[in-house]
Amino acid sequence: MSKLETILAQEVEAEIQSLREEAEAQAKALKEEAQAKAKALLEAKERQLKSQLAQALKRAESAAELLLSTARTQAKGEVLAQARRLMEERLLALPQTKAWPEVLRKLAEEGIRALPEARKAVVAPEDLPHLEAWAQEKGLKLEADPGLRLGVRVLAGKNQVENTLLERLDRAWDGVSARLAKALWG
Repeated sequence: MSKLETILAQEVEAEIQSLREEAEAQAKALKEEAQAKAKALLEAKERQLKSQLAQALKRAESAAELLLSTARTQAKGEVLAQARRLMEERLLALPQTKAWPEVLRKLAEEGIRALPEARKAVVAPEDLPHLEAWAQEKGLKLEADPGLRLGVRVLAGKNQVENTLLERLDRAWDGVSARLAKALWG
């Protein structure tokens, strides 16, 4: 090889080496840039997933709180419904007690006070004997209605007053249930 060929070969080799180093530097820079981008993407995705997880946990927590609140409300409603059933059972058992005739007379008296011009009193058939003397004393006609329970209905023409224990429980239930709820759950 001649000196010229050697110089040319060296220059070509130097150029190749320079190009190789430049290519390696570019490849290294591209690789680092790609790694940085990948890391940034991974971090962004991780933040996004953490945010989604936090939101999902918050939604799940809210849903659980709602379910718990609903279950508590339902349980309280069931307790109050059971209390009402017990009250109704006690009221329905009252006619079998010795106190019933006096309770019935008091209901009838309240009915007469509410409708002083009453001419007729209506009670359940089994309650007729309890109010016969009272009706004669008041000058009222006494009739039976099998559909009437736990009380009396007094009539004056088209006007009437019905005074039954179940009706009174219905009217008082909102206040009774509120006091009961406060006593039970504060």
